[in-house]
Amino acid sequence: MQRGAGVRVGQYDYIIVGAGSAGCVLANRLSEDEGAQVLLLEAGGADRHPWLHIPLGLGRMHKSRMFDWGYDSEPEPALNGRRIEAMRGKVLGGSSSINVMAFTRGDPADYDRWARNGATGWSYADVLPWFKRCEAFEDGESEYRGGRGPIGVEWAKTRDPLFTAWLDAARSAGYPVIHDYNAQTHEGFGRSQYSIRNGMRCSASVAYLRPALKRPNLHVVTHAHVLRILTKNTRATGIEYECKGERREAFADSEVIVAAGAFNSPQILMLSGIGPHAQLQKSGIKVLADLPVGRNLHDHVAVLIMYARRDAGPFRDAMRLDRMSLAMLQAWLTGTGAATVVPGGLHAFIRTRPELAVQDIEFMFRGAPPHAHLWLPPFNRAYADGFGIRPTLLHGQSRGEVRLSPGHPMMHPEIVFNLLTARGDIEILREGFRRAREVAHQKPLDPFRGAETSPGDKVQSDAEIDAWIRKTCVTAHHPAGTCRMGTGEDCVLDPQLRVRGIENLRVVDASAMPDQVSAHINATVIMIAEKAADLIRKAPIRAAKEPARAVAPA
Repeated sequence: MQRGAGVRVGQYDYIIVGAGSAGCVLANRLSEDEGAQVLLLEAGGADRHPWLHIPLGLGRMHKSRMFDWGYDSEPEPALNGRRIEAMRGKVLGGSSSINVMAFTRGDPADYDRWARNGATGWSYADVLPWFKRCEAFEDGESEYRGGRGPIGVEWAKTRDPLFTAWLDAARSAGYPVIHDYNAQTHEGFGRSQYSIRNGMRCSASVAYLRPALKRPNLHVVTHAHVLRILTKNTRATGIEYECKGERREAFADSEVIVAAGAFNSPQILMLSGIGPHAQLQKSGIKVLADLPVGRNLHDHVAVLIMYARRDAGPFRDAMRLDRMSLAMLQAWLTGTGAATVVPGGLHAFIRTRPELAVQDIEFMFRGAPPHAHLWLPPFNRAYADGFGIRPTLLHGQSRGEVRLSPGHPMMHPEIVFNLLTARGDIEILREGFRRAREVAHQKPLDPFRGAETSPGDKVQSDAEIDAWIRKTCVTAHHPAGTCRMGTGEDCVLDPQLRVRGIENLRVVDASAMPDQVSAHINATVIMIAEKAADLIRKAPIRAAKEPARAVAPA
């Protein structure tokens, strides 16, 4: 797909590499200026498939790895040499088109830490206006929430009584239950919020790109694989890319903006001579700027505890083939019905030690077992129902890297997470595991909870739990930090997201994050792109007066 005509061939004001969450935001905001010609390049295709829009379509997409780059990590040294699946979206909207749609901002202290450690201008008071600008929250605008933005955000719609029991179990175990974890209080158990509008996934493509496609100054090219950034001396002048078997060049009068994600953005920079000197020399690439590109990779690490369910829940009933077929059609035509409801209802953010500045464990909740499938008697039986809790390490100290492939630089990059290699990470995740199990065994869950099916109640000692974690843990698909912003020598970008030592070049995506936030990262990436658009346009930036922070209710 290529849109737009009537401009000099290959000449633009802004070139944006990657039409994921950040790229779609930038394409919309920068093309608001009618005098600016904007080129947006995406390696994947258009987002027309129904599964990209119907919320329950995510199960099929994940199982078959549709619209995905197909990345896996290198063998992980602390995880028994396992390769860890590293799914990233390859389609308009990027990972916002295939993720689980959780909309979480993180704790205000996360952003204050960023600013304190060198990312000036990124404190919570600084970023709150852009969080508010991006969203249309179901409950409307408030001191903390936006009500008129492009991204629709709604409460979980599941009516499964299991999730009410989880909240009662949390109270029984002594944890706070909060109303809105994206407002003044982040710590505690809260009803989930999803980027869904009118029953359909509200990806960055749907929310930002589609409304902008009618503008004649926005040009979108899909199936465009960027090969390198073109430079003159130390100035970025454009990009070289491949599309339909042809090599093409495009030039930018103002800026080249790389928004290809935590794996692909560092790869593109390194292919362009921007990265670690030794690695570039090894790949035969002339060094333009010796920067720690690809370093500082980190992700959230999760492990799953599963229980049999005493009686089948409403999701299993909905998964009967005839019912779900009708539900998918109903969702596509009307945006209503069972296929528009994600089978999850809660998120929880807790501290394992009271002195911590932010939460270090998240609990994610499964309302269905991993083996859930369509069923229809007498052809196949309904699956044995179950539910789970997934303790997730939010601020591990392990760091990995993204490297160029030694065989051929244009191949998939090498991804090394180094998960659980830092001292103390597995101890924190183990504590999260024990606390998750403690909540699961509270009395309010007795009517629902059958036997623990994974890992099973025989796994009790520290050594047994650690072995289970190393054997089964995965990432939460929140890679970040590989082109971190800040002021130190270990930073690739300055706080305005400009590549150090290179003119007219920025990186705007999760790779710019200095470290992880205490949440899923899509909302943060959208906020970063909203702020970046104003930095690029040199719009006036005013920090919001920071609201008072309430204490979480008991």
